Amino acid sequence: MPWRIAPAFTEHEPRSTAMNAFSRPTLLVALIAAFACTNVLAEKKTVCTITVNSDNEKEAMRARLPHDKFQFVELVEHGRPDWLESACQKKVQCDVLVISGHFAGTNFFSEEIATQEFLPVEEMERVSCSDSCPGLFSKLKEVYLFGCNTLNGETFESNTAELARNLMRAGSTKAEADRLSREMSGRYSETNRDRMRRIFANVPVIYGFSAKAPLGPSAAGSLSRYLQSGGAAEVGSGRSSARLLGQFASTSLMASSGVGSTGPLAAYRQEVCQFYDDRKPEEAKVDFLHKIFARNMTEVRMFLQHIEKFSSSMTDAERQSPAVAAGLLSIAHDSAARDRYLAFARGIDRPEIKARMVKLAGGLGWLDAGGLREELVGVTKDVLAQKTLNTNDVDFVCALNEKGQIDTPRDQYRLSAAQLADAGHSAVLACLGSSDDHQRQVSALSSNDVRDVQIAQVYFRHRPITDVAELRVATAGISRMPESEAKVLALETLAHHYLTDRESIERLASAYPHADSVGVQRAIAGILLRADLKSIDTPELLRTINEHRLRSSGGRDIVDALIRRLRTAPATAMATPVMATGTN
Repeated sequence: MPWRIAPAFTEHEPRSTAMNAFSRPTLLVALIAAFACTNVLAEKKTVCTITVNSDNEKEAMRARLPHDKFQFVELVEHGRPDWLESACQKKVQCDVLVISGHFAGTNFFSEEIATQEFLPVEEMERVSCSDSCPGLFSKLKEVYLFGCNTLNGETFESNTAELARNLMRAGSTKAEADRLSREMSGRYSETNRDRMRRIFANVPVIYGFSAKAPLGPSAAGSLSRYLQSGGAAEVGSGRSSARLLGQFASTSLMASSGVGSTGPLAAYRQEVCQFYDDRKPEEAKVDFLHKIFARNMTEVRMFLQHIEKFSSSMTDAERQSPAVAAGLLSIAHDSAARDRYLAFARGIDRPEIKARMVKLAGGLGWLDAGGLREELVGVTKDVLAQKTLNTNDVDFVCALNEKGQIDTPRDQYRLSAAQLADAGHSAVLACLGSSDDHQRQVSALSSNDVRDVQIAQVYFRHRPITDVAELRVATAGISRMPESEAKVLALETLAHHYLTDRESIERLASAYPHADSVGVQRAIAGILLRADLKSIDTPELLRTINEHRLRSSGGRDIVDALIRRLRTAPATAMATPVMATGTN
């Protein structure tokens, strides 16, 4: 499996960025460890564990499985970046693999910010395809994936309806499109379950959750009861256990198996591996990519995420090597493929897919900088053409124009009065550089309309308030809002900002005693917990919070965290306010 440790990352830094700090050869050697071999007592089964979050599941299995029949190897060595390489050198081979961690579709990770270990799924796929160690999957019989949605079968990347529309645009009749879309959806599906089945190819049993997974202590309790009731004899057998599934019946636990060696899914795996297999030279991968572009563009669309990852993973040195450079130049000069690809991309009815396709075209040399900008502006026009826009639309456009490269005057969109009045359209226009609509979003934060506040919340996640005057306007407006869900959302938006302006902090602190709900007090506490309180009379603030706190039955919360901070903070006299803000 292609797993490694990488440094922790921030909310604004994708995990994929953090992974780039590690060399591919080091990673490959490390990842082999997940299924590498050990020359220990043959009669003992080896349970390998990769614990990036709670160890509850691991300890439950360790306590209940017979010590004379099972041995445990924790592959993570905290503080050692090459822990999997270390396990490989020790020739560890796994009969059973247990992965414990939160799962977000692309990574297994910890809820603890300070924890640096995580498992990137993309790298898992890379090493699975590379088969770098001869014994990688030779003994593995079972995989336990303790994370939410690890075996979710919902199709996120595409769906049958989209495929049918694309096929019909390519000339298929409706009947043909319906038939082909069903076949292609089954073959090219990119659900979490499909990816895990590809990664753990030929593994007899893969356990995971199709939806939310139980918390560690709860999962450990169910595991203990299963093992005590006779389940210990089944572990490592390579056969799905009805007993285990029954013990987790109140959860979404399910069992699957790795993709086999034959059939359409196996064929698709072989093609996907053309992009990930490190044994193949880069020029061979580029040649395979060029062959993909000769196919029906609907099929190219199904390979989109793999093409994107391959294209972005090539280093400058790899691109400049003579054979790779020649292959890429051949693609760039393939005008027939370019024309078919761009015509297909322009007809896509999902803006997020269209944007990805035209960005890829830019990377392949099929669009220059001006052409790419024109295509992306066209994508924003497609979004703005809708009657109303929601938070997903705002999030998409703000991310698309993160660096302001497609800022466009609002009058070029020729929107109707109804569209201009829509909060979603206003937020999108603000993300495209409209200063008037930016000011509207500042005002929207104190709106009594929950939808307006939700949209402003998404906008300010991408475009935080950096002007002190604007911050004071927003804070004053929010402080005057009546108790409501909208007010809590507005306060939570401010909590993503690191406040250093004394006037804004004081206004929020003075609003705390007048709050009529626990939710509002907690939201204010969340802001103050992250704020710069050096200019505030902290003993007085502590007294106010203790005296006016509304009690709830929910146990310790963020108000307690603020109280702890204030108790340890030095007393500070009122000082000149710091006229700046930033984001947390």
